[in-house]
Amino acid sequence: MSTKLQDLSYYRLLLQDHLNNSFPEKANDRKFIDQRASWAAEVYEGALQSGNTIEQSNEIANYILFQGLRFSKFDTVFQVVINEFDMLMADEELRPFAIKVFPYCEAVFNNYELTDDFAYGYEYDALYTEITGTIALWIEENGLQ
Repeated sequence: MSTKLQDLSYYRLLLQDHLNNSFPEKANDRKFIDQRASWAAEVYEGALQSGNTIEQSNEIANYILFQGLRFSKFDTVFQVVINEFDMLMADEELRPFAIKVFPYCEAVFNNYELTDDFAYGYEYDALYTEITGTIALWIEENGLQ
């Protein structure tokens, strides 16, 4: 297998893992995954050929691979579920519950300008509070099933 194909496979798997964990809504988007992995592999090769170290080249490729994928709406919902509702369910039920309520919380995110570093800004606390309230309302209306 050529180095370029190995790089492409590596970046595809790296991105797939990230999407599975933090962006389940994008985890099955083959076109997106293939395009990003291809770009990352090309950038990595180009950076190496330009004289960058392996570490520097990988950093540049990861920037391309994960651009726009640093702040995760799902991770935010999951964090709220873990922090605020963990006493209502068993640990193994937390992630499936977060996946279930995630679509219900989606509208809350529309009130904010989300960027890769949004979690470090002052508006994050307001978003966190709104998500907490939204999930509490969902539980009140639907229970925990």
